[in-house]
Amino acid sequence: MTGLMKITPERSMFAVVTRGATASHHAHDRRAPDPSALLSALAVPVVVLSADNLFCFANQAAEQFLGLSTSQLGGMRLSDLLADDHPIFSLLAQVRLADVTIADHDMNFESPRLRKAGITVQASPFPEEPGSVVLVLQDASAARALDRQLTSRSAARSVAGMAAILAHEVKNPLSGIRGAAQLLEASVGDADRELTVLIREEADRIRDLVDRMEVFGEKPIERGAVNIHRVLERVRRLAQSGFAAHIGFREIYDPSLPSVLGNRDQLVQVILNLVKNAAESITSGETATHGEIVLTTAYQHGMRLAVPGSEHRMQLPLLVCVRDNGPGISDDIMPNLFDPFVSSKPSGSGLGLALVAKIIADHGGLIEVDSRPGRTEFRLHLPILPDDKQDML
Repeated sequence: MTGLMKITPERSMFAVVTRGATASHHAHDRRAPDPSALLSALAVPVVVLSADNLFCFANQAAEQFLGLSTSQLGGMRLSDLLADDHPIFSLLAQVRLADVTIADHDMNFESPRLRKAGITVQASPFPEEPGSVVLVLQDASAARALDRQLTSRSAARSVAGMAAILAHEVKNPLSGIRGAAQLLEASVGDADRELTVLIREEADRIRDLVDRMEVFGEKPIERGAVNIHRVLERVRRLAQSGFAAHIGFREIYDPSLPSVLGNRDQLVQVILNLVKNAAESITSGETATHGEIVLTTAYQHGMRLAVPGSEHRMQLPLLVCVRDNGPGISDDIMPNLFDPFVSSKPSGSGLGLALVAKIIADHGGLIEVDSRPGRTEFRLHLPILPDDKQDML
């Protein structure tokens, strides 16, 4: 039977259902659906555990979720993936004791073999096989990331409005102040000249900050076919010839990826910003002498997200990751990492990652981050060029 492991047909919990379905077939003269086939077709991860927490069944979504095939899961127990004191074992005990369905939200799976955060777990008893439990696992991290991104985008719109006001109310008088300081610079002594230079430089700094804020405006972007590997290669060369000359790079690419539907220059800007942040993080930590940045691409089948307030569903199968082995991101700023003016750098403006999030959102994509000491990874989920246009390339 599809997806079943280490269970004979006579002992299979689904065999009980199938035998009942056979009787129904004779009674109604039609074939009943195979329960294991139905579970295998579900898009959410489903596993079945025996009374001693041995994996009995895992559908395809569960294989992807756990990062293990059915052949690998055969003969394994849940305790081989998670520590014995993990809360899920208490949940399983309650389900078996009370014979009821129990759900727990925001559960974390952390072990050397599995790392998932914000998981919703629903456990239900299987009456025909005493002690067996059906687990439905739902990863809500992508949905939360999308919600945070929409919030950050709203904040970015506020920045755009502020920039428009500043451009009108500040940049014009600022030009007058700078011009006056420049005229004074030629007619004052050396001691006072330092002050005029300071005025001019600070005026330039304020103008540059306003210019950076203006990029948050709601301007439509031109999108077309982009080879993401060429983008990554350009960023790597720029980095290794400049700010990341002392850092090692490793590339793990899927060579068969289709083209991204995007704007090449903006994607270069996004990945260059992430690589620059990774290099600065490594330099500030203890890994400066053996720092490494890993660039990864992959294809995710069936990655679709619903946009809140819309019937539109984004298909984001192309994954780009930028990972470093720096000290990680502080828990204090992690929830608001992509908001404008949030920065862990003493001299940072806090607009870099906010701009990254805005550009990815403008592409109809999604950005996620996972960070702990020694490993920080930014994941970009991007749309691909439609199949009919891929064929034209």
